[in-house]
Amino acid sequence: MTTTSQRVVVTGVGALTPIGATAHETWEAALKGTSGAATITEPWMADHGDLPVRFAARTPPPGIDVLPKHEAKRLDPSGQLAVVAARQAWADAGAPDVDPVRLGAVVATGIGGLWTTLDAWEVLRTRGARRVLPMTVPMLMPNSSAGAVSLALGARAGAHAPVSACASGAEAVTLALGMIRSGRADVVVAGGTEACVHPLTLATFSAMKALSTRNDAPERASRPYDVTRDGFVMGDGAGLLVLESAEHARARGARVYAEVLGAGMSADAYDIAAPEPEGAGASRAIAEALAVAGATPSDVVHVNAHATSTPVGDLAEVRALRGALGGALDDVAVSATKSMTGHLLGAAGAVESIFTVLALHHRAAPPTINVDDLDPAVDLDVVRGAPRPLGDGVAVNNSFGFGGHNVAVAFGTAS
Repeated sequence: MTTTSQRVVVTGVGALTPIGATAHETWEAALKGTSGAATITEPWMADHGDLPVRFAARTPPPGIDVLPKHEAKRLDPSGQLAVVAARQAWADAGAPDVDPVRLGAVVATGIGGLWTTLDAWEVLRTRGARRVLPMTVPMLMPNSSAGAVSLALGARAGAHAPVSACASGAEAVTLALGMIRSGRADVVVAGGTEACVHPLTLATFSAMKALSTRNDAPERASRPYDVTRDGFVMGDGAGLLVLESAEHARARGARVYAEVLGAGMSADAYDIAAPEPEGAGASRAIAEALAVAGATPSDVVHVNAHATSTPVGDLAEVRALRGALGGALDDVAVSATKSMTGHLLGAAGAVESIFTVLALHHRAAPPTINVDDLDPAVDLDVVRGAPRPLGDGVAVNNSFGFGGHNVAVAFGTAS
């Protein structure tokens, strides 16, 4: 990534998540330790009685309740979530007056238009080719949400859609940072979206033994770092941030939540699904983010961890953090917000970037819920029970994905 002295700040946030209909509602719910996981009650569950996991952390697509009917019908649920979150973020930033050719959109996803794809296949299989909707491909393609946000906001500096599994949302923020620092844009709306809580994904992740099976207590199923953790909780939602050059934000008198100081990326080249056990690649990404930021481990006050609640993944990240931060990690407040939102896949890194930004802005680290018996191998200062006050400094958001993708983004307290 090209690095320059150009400072980049966050001036707006928008989100729809399992615990809130806006970014700020989501933040308030997180401070209270709210779980978004619940038993799935949709009729389609009755057709799949053999699914071993029957709960998730769901975010209802806004559809025509929020979007104009003609717009909603042309968007996959993931696209609907993205457009609404983008408009929230744009309004939250004060609707910046920016030349459209200096405005970019980067909206990531891990899977894309899954519901559109499978619904279209069902129509083709049962009703024939002539009944398949002509907008099917524009709705299902992974870059559909990026294109829709670009159209909604008139963003012409570029519309990009990184796809790197569960690291996608954080990679979008990284790409947006590069767009501004390289001089391509003054403002970029960046983040991720996902809407794929579906019988197919529940079945496949279950087959991988990746999901928690606590059907009797969904709200307690996502339990990062607990000795009884047994897998992640699937979730869906969207999170978008408005990134802006500090100069542009200053000129218009914008409120600034936090500064985007740097980002780091690496690849494990170890396994298509499992993380490298020692967290070496993830550690390199964290170290790179701090180096680009011009920060040291002792500057870090907070980490929003990837922490999916899988037995192997959580410990690999602990080793990565220890490798990158060393003894300074002992003084870092660590939050695992997937304990509340579930795992939002391609949207996770974006929503968790919002958590990280708001933690710096409000000087409070949100709690990690459901940790009744901390794994002795987790030598972290995990925030539990109540939010933790934070001082000024650097906060890091970690995101890792199938395929060995590692992304870390370093944010700093607004000055």
